[in-house]
Amino acid sequence: MMIEKHEVHCLKSCSGHSYVRKNWLGSIIFPFSALLQQSEFSDQIDVLQRAQIFKKNCKAMFPNRRIITTVFNDEGKQILVTRYIKALNPPRQLLDMLLHDSSATLDIISRFVSLIPFMPDTLDENDGFDIWLTSERCISLAIGNKEEHAILLCNFFLYLGKKAFVLLGTSVLEGPVAYVLTQETDEYLLWNPSTGQHHKQFDPFCPLQSVDCLFDDRNVWFNIQQNNIRMAVHFDYSKESFWKQLLPNNFQETAQSIQPEEITYTDTNKSMVEDLKNRIERTLKCKMMEWRPQQPTRWNRQCSSSLRQILPKLEVGIGSFASDEKESEFERLLQLYWVVGFPIQMPYTDLQSVIDAVYQTGIHSSEFPQTEFALAVYIHSYPSNILSVWVYLASLTQYK
Repeated sequence: MMIEKHEVHCLKSCSGHSYVRKNWLGSIIFPFSALLQQSEFSDQIDVLQRAQIFKKNCKAMFPNRRIITTVFNDEGKQILVTRYIKALNPPRQLLDMLLHDSSATLDIISRFVSLIPFMPDTLDENDGFDIWLTSERCISLAIGNKEEHAILLCNFFLYLGKKAFVLLGTSVLEGPVAYVLTQETDEYLLWNPSTGQHHKQFDPFCPLQSVDCLFDDRNVWFNIQQNNIRMAVHFDYSKESFWKQLLPNNFQETAQSIQPEEITYTDTNKSMVEDLKNRIERTLKCKMMEWRPQQPTRWNRQCSSSLRQILPKLEVGIGSFASDEKESEFERLLQLYWVVGFPIQMPYTDLQSVIDAVYQTGIHSSEFPQTEFALAVYIHSYPSNILSVWVYLASLTQYK
């Protein structure tokens, strides 16, 4: 690092001093001869060069459109993005939940992927130094970037027999995004791995704004249509006037996928989940009192008990207030109290993230006299320590 230093008593015209400070990051040593012995090495070099030229030409045509052709894996090796795509097994628990409903199975698998915490994008993808993990590493570490989430979801869909692609584009809400495109009988569906939701191409509520690039296990396609707005795009990638493809149709890829043959999932410790739930609830109650130093904080146990019964049903999508005894109890409370609150759902990353999400609701700031509060926490555990956290905080004011 180059550090500039100016004397305090010097005028602006005075010259300063420059110091060089070296910060040790690490090192890697490998014998180049070992690389040369790999039969695929020379072919791979040709493909990587082709990919760089392809990307450069695409950027010359449409500088603002996104395209990624190569990345580095976690061993520091540069490879084609196509090698990340391979049919991989979702957790058996998810497949067994809805055996006879293929549409609901896709939804629950998409939801599972959205619960894996996201890593912030710190590098500009145009600098060519993206590092992507395999799908198995993404799950075992319980973290991934946008592209890794999309690859994982795409691989799950391929396992279920869907025709699926990773789509790079931009979103009104999230900026640069990676979606999954599935080709149905007479339409295309766009799946957002960060929310678990899907939209039809012409859905006005779909946040995906532009469509720039597609890739699967065989090829990379760059959108060369003049209009890349989602509703105007033709997804028929076989038409050369619409899509520019990286590899010729007769190309034989010698390098294998870097993904494993299958993903092995671990069981999530149920007692650990229960301890975490209790810790979150205790912490939030203490924080509520900290956030209300001038007012007493009263807890309505009856309402809290009702909310605890409701939250598990919201996770599995049957959260309609039906004839359950606790839900009827909650409805009776609504006749007595003005209730303000709503459930918060989020992947679990750390306790502070949960505290911040609850604080931002502002429900604690109620200044009505005699206000009571209700709090419920529920954690739904999935395999490999993927957790869905639900927090329901409500304020209750009795009707006069």
